[in-house]
Amino acid sequence: MIQFENVSFAYAGQTSGNLRELNLTIENGECVLFCGRSGCGKTTVTRLVNGLIPYFFAGKLSGRVVVNGLDIARTPMYQIAGKVGSVFQNPRTQFFNVDTDSEIAFGIENEALPTEELHRRVKGTAEDLRISQLLGRNIFELSGGEKQKIAFASVYAMNPQVYLLDEPSSNLDMKAIRELKDHLQLIKSQGKTVLIAEHRLHYLMDLADRIVYLEEGRVAGIYTPSQLAALPDDARSLMGLRAVDLNRVHPVEKRTLTGSPVLTLQNVDLRYKKHTILENISLQAAGGEIIGVAGHNGAGKTTFSRALCGLHKDCGGSFFWKGKETQPKARRKSAYMVMQDVNYQLFAESVAKECAFGIKNPDHSLIERTLTELGLQGLKERHPNTLSGGQKQRVAVAVSMVCGKEVLVFDEPTSGLDYDSMAQVAELLKKLAQQGKIIFVVTHDVELIGQACSRVLHFDAKGVPQDLAVTRDNEAGLRALFGMAQPQIANKH
Repeated sequence: MIQFENVSFAYAGQTSGNLRELNLTIENGECVLFCGRSGCGKTTVTRLVNGLIPYFFAGKLSGRVVVNGLDIARTPMYQIAGKVGSVFQNPRTQFFNVDTDSEIAFGIENEALPTEELHRRVKGTAEDLRISQLLGRNIFELSGGEKQKIAFASVYAMNPQVYLLDEPSSNLDMKAIRELKDHLQLIKSQGKTVLIAEHRLHYLMDLADRIVYLEEGRVAGIYTPSQLAALPDDARSLMGLRAVDLNRVHPVEKRTLTGSPVLTLQNVDLRYKKHTILENISLQAAGGEIIGVAGHNGAGKTTFSRALCGLHKDCGGSFFWKGKETQPKARRKSAYMVMQDVNYQLFAESVAKECAFGIKNPDHSLIERTLTELGLQGLKERHPNTLSGGQKQRVAVAVSMVCGKEVLVFDEPTSGLDYDSMAQVAELLKKLAQQGKIIFVVTHDVELIGQACSRVLHFDAKGVPQDLAVTRDNEAGLRALFGMAQPQIANKH
């Protein structure tokens, strides 16, 4: 179905290649997982298959990519679109409509199908993917996970031969990941060819036929899932790979906090367009805490985060800082938020300038140290929009470190990050906590929570039914919170 014949590619303005001498054949109906560190070339592989390279992303391309007999570099884009469907890491970048029905129908509408067939395809797609409840909705009111489902549905409706998915699970909770896996199993059972560029490996280990490990643009290894799972955990970590089995991820025991609470929420209610999102939220936090905020997509985690930072004003109850009640304006001065869609907050023309953007008298030595700690030193002159998704996230994390706020809120900070980068973020969160900052981390990342968080707030049914310390003693509760099966055999990690 797909052949890469000695393919090399370097994006315009870059001296080193992003992909080097790739030779690979993918059979019809095969599911192939591409993995490796951020920037290793995974996304570039998908862009070569769907024609974004060379038609959208300029650069130096050599070799040949053939999909079902079509030479991609010599095939019109509309022909490629009929054969290859793509689901991007950020679904928002591929939407063309404001309602879900029109978005699902967009691709097939451009094929000039009759109106009756359009309606039949949209209804059939919703039924096959079990998303009928999302029909007739405003796209801008969907959660991140719901947007991802609509993006997948818009591709499914076109019935392509090849599916490409770039970090499809990066912003999904465990339930949504299981639903994504069901969708992937469905298209695989239909004989479709599936290419997935992904850091989260655990949900694909019984789905992928082959796993291609890339390192600096080259194929450094090809494994079956059982071969990759057989590697020692330490060996996979050194390869920059995430866990293949979440039951082998255990909380790292952390120091006990003894400081007095400095942040208090009393009976806080949060509303959006007159609808109650969360109600009667009461909690306390001390300096140095790293607090995970978990819950299903759409549970109100991001709304809660925005309220902490004074960005969401439709709320009742009281916020106290060191015993003094604070209003939204004061909270905006003392808190900083790294947004889930990091593209909303990247403005400058280089990574270094981004870290100083909007800050009076920035500490350039701190910026240099932070870029070094985050592995961004070599990218400091690059434009943020030329970075991979994981690299953009690290830039936003770097900005948060140099702004000197007391409360730092991270919305999915490890979205799209490899193991190395996730571990670096965990260490940096702990360093910030050691400075007395209060850190909230909205995340579905079990590995990050185990490495960095001291406790987890679980949002559900408009409230916080659970506030769990992240300890070995609470492992059963934490696994239940994330909908994970209990391990049959105890593993040490």
